[in-house]
Amino acid sequence: MTKIKSAQFVKGAVGPDSIFNDMRPQIAFIGRSNVGKSSIINSLTGQNKLAKISSLPGRTREINLFLINDSFYLIDLPGYGYAKLPKDMRIEIEKLINWYLFLSGYEQKKIFLIIDAKVGPTKDDLEILQAFREHNKNIVIVVNKIDKVKSSEKDKQIKKIKDSIGECKIILCSTKSNIGIPSLLEELMQ
Repeated sequence: MTKIKSAQFVKGAVGPDSIFNDMRPQIAFIGRSNVGKSSIINSLTGQNKLAKISSLPGRTREINLFLINDSFYLIDLPGYGYAKLPKDMRIEIEKLINWYLFLSGYEQKKIFLIIDAKVGPTKDDLEILQAFREHNKNIVIVVNKIDKVKSSEKDKQIKKIKDSIGECKIILCSTKSNIGIPSLLEELMQ
């Protein structure tokens, strides 16, 4: 299996940028605010502080690009659905996400949609998943924080998630317990 040998933050973009025209593949990570996108990126790259982590939802407000092994970009998109941000800021974040994924013409090799294992897919998660399907995007669902679901409820919760998501590749994940990180890395490096 190929490993991540180098990972570096390149820049944060808030709209059209020449970097998106670089011929390297783009792999995007998206999910609700505070679902653990940055923690997953840090776990995959083996760098604790590559992607900024915050307990405050809505920290990422631009499209962050990380160059991986000098061969592809890992794209960290802002979190969506955080109600406590000012409405105009939420609208700007939604516009930025929509522009990058659906209007810009930039091609994502793969999109990792990260959902919270305990919460399950929210209305926002299901809406973006439907949009991905309509645009024929290559999607992998990452069910993060699986360690926070009680053992006695895990099977039931996973079934509920699978039923609401439908046909899709799903990887169970926990950055704290290293669950799913090897599978996620393999999926990322394909």
